[in-house]
Amino acid sequence: MGYIKWLGHAAFEVELDGLRLYFDPWIENPKSPIKVSDISKADFIFVTHDHGDHLGNAVEIAERTGAKIVAIFDLCQAIKEGGAKVECIDMNIGGLSDIGGVSVALVPALHSSAHGSPVGFVVKGKEATIYHAGDTGIFMDMQLIGELYKPDIAMLPIGGWYTMGPYEAAHAVKLIKPKVVIPMHYGTFPAIKGSPEEFIKYVQRIYPVQVIVLEPGQKFEF
Repeated sequence: MGYIKWLGHAAFEVELDGLRLYFDPWIENPKSPIKVSDISKADFIFVTHDHGDHLGNAVEIAERTGAKIVAIFDLCQAIKEGGAKVECIDMNIGGLSDIGGVSVALVPALHSSAHGSPVGFVVKGKEATIYHAGDTGIFMDMQLIGELYKPDIAMLPIGGWYTMGPYEAAHAVKLIKPKVVIPMHYGTFPAIKGSPEEFIKYVQRIYPVQVIVLEPGQKFEF
């Protein structure tokens, strides 16, 4: 059985097909229930873009555990040029590729980034297909992501200001059509004040699906 554990902000620990995955591991965020020193196992670390609240502690975790970072080509180059002694799998927006136990596709995200385009990740395993949207506004190609990959679980930002707010995220759910959606990227800073309650209200009106609201440290098992 796999699980998704929210670590605050956009950071998640995921167990999928026996692999330990981390997404946007800013473990030093104010809501995080753990410290970097608590992480002893990791196989892959997925980084959606280079902003500090998403790249976070990825390099440190990779150095501690031997995990491979997965990121867009330009960000991998920057990590390597920065002198980090880690392996970074440099990919780009395209199709599903097997990286060793799971298949991964980088998909577009509407945001900003200094090194390459910001992205989301579709990670497909035997137990589930997961879509972590990264920081993004809503865009119509989310419908294509849903049609191509049929994600079982989508992690979507709802905080607003820098990303979709609750209203836009609920419309994104209608485009993607996941079975389960987990809201993220809210409440960490004063500006990102979109709430799960508001998101649920819009989802129920626009495209009812199962919304799982996690407290930091809580797991959703699948």
